[in-house]
Amino acid sequence: MRTKSLKKNKINVVTLGCSKNLYDSEVLMGQLKANQKEVVHEEEGNVVVINTCGFIANAKEESVNTILDFVRKKESGEVDKVFVTGCLSERYKPDLEKEIPDVDAYFGTSDLPNLLKALGADYKHELIGDRLTTTPKNYAYLKIAEGCDRPCSFCAIPLMRGKHRSKPIEELVLEAEKLAAKGVKELILIAQDLTYYGLDLYKKRQLADLLGALVQVEGIEWIRLHYAFPTGFPMDVLEVMRKEPKICNYIDIPLQHISDKILKSMRRGTTEEKTTALLQNFRKAVPDMAIRTTLIVGYPGETKEDFQLLKEWVRKMRFERLGCFTYSHEENTHAFQLNDDVPEILKQQRANEIMELQSQISWELNQEKVGKVFRCLIDRKEGNYFVGRTEFDSPDVDNEVLVDASRFYLKQGDFATIRITDAADFDLYGEPVSVSSELETFSEVGSKNGSEIN
Repeated sequence: MRTKSLKKNKINVVTLGCSKNLYDSEVLMGQLKANQKEVVHEEEGNVVVINTCGFIANAKEESVNTILDFVRKKESGEVDKVFVTGCLSERYKPDLEKEIPDVDAYFGTSDLPNLLKALGADYKHELIGDRLTTTPKNYAYLKIAEGCDRPCSFCAIPLMRGKHRSKPIEELVLEAEKLAAKGVKELILIAQDLTYYGLDLYKKRQLADLLGALVQVEGIEWIRLHYAFPTGFPMDVLEVMRKEPKICNYIDIPLQHISDKILKSMRRGTTEEKTTALLQNFRKAVPDMAIRTTLIVGYPGETKEDFQLLKEWVRKMRFERLGCFTYSHEENTHAFQLNDDVPEILKQQRANEIMELQSQISWELNQEKVGKVFRCLIDRKEGNYFVGRTEFDSPDVDNEVLVDASRFYLKQGDFATIRITDAADFDLYGEPVSVSSELETFSEVGSKNGSEIN
């Protein structure tokens, strides 16, 4: 017998996928809170909103399984209503409505006012920059644009997010000021493509100007760049990064491959020669920059020779951070007309080879950090360790600095000066530098950001 939930009028927002989805969930939660709704993130509630991902096969499967799980809870009376929003819903709404009809309603990526109406709330236009953040109090994501104009053959993002749309600089500064007032010290700039920022609004690339405005926000101490595109990269951004202490010497630039044949088929608008030259210019302009990239293996037509070229290039470039994905054959993309001819087992084998190589590179680079002192932002306490990051590390995807909590005390959300005592493939271990030692060390030598001291 079905029994009604006792947790009345509590809305549980469940987020799947990337940081851009998390940002959207935070905006939704901010609107609900302003409407005096009780809202939680991935906790118990009798009304559930699932913000889905529809990017690749694994993400789609996770989204569908999550929807089915909450539909079963609805049938058993554990929840009362289930709503679905986000990328999967935008891309496959008619199919989902047919296959999983017990969901109360489906909404796309731009249906926030309608979703709020279904939840008994009104969309408040005056809430620009107001969000209910879910990240640790010291950092937050700042989405500077929506959608993408790039023609990449493998990517379904334009199908789900539409054309590139930049947010005005003054609106982003206002949002940054509100975040800083809440104690946020690090802004992580996100978009499908940061480097395209401003072309639609200002008729020129304005990322450097945006950074110049954001560094003026009092309370913000780190600004980090995610998801840059290599073609047409605005080189004035490097000058701002080099000069401005608040801009982390870090960039996330997904390069996907290096074989000219594969790059052309991917419609990336670049070549091995141009990509390598771009990275060399990065190193020249900002010598201590940490470069994160992501690669795709198993793309249609990728031969053993293409893969070996990619592997040797990774070995030569020695990226500080790297992730590798297997190609996912996505309907309605340009590459879907190609023969998905690399077997899944071979795709995974190639991904494993790249990550094994990167693990060794990361270990070697980390060993060079032993004995050095870094300014770290402390994110949390986990088990027996305080967990922090250097300016060269982004949350969730990069190295972490672990400090023994049984021997030392650090405060979450604060900066601490940490001397690295040991290093593994993707973790650093360290100890806080005493105040007197810290002053002495900083007086001897320091980097632009005071982040690395030899």
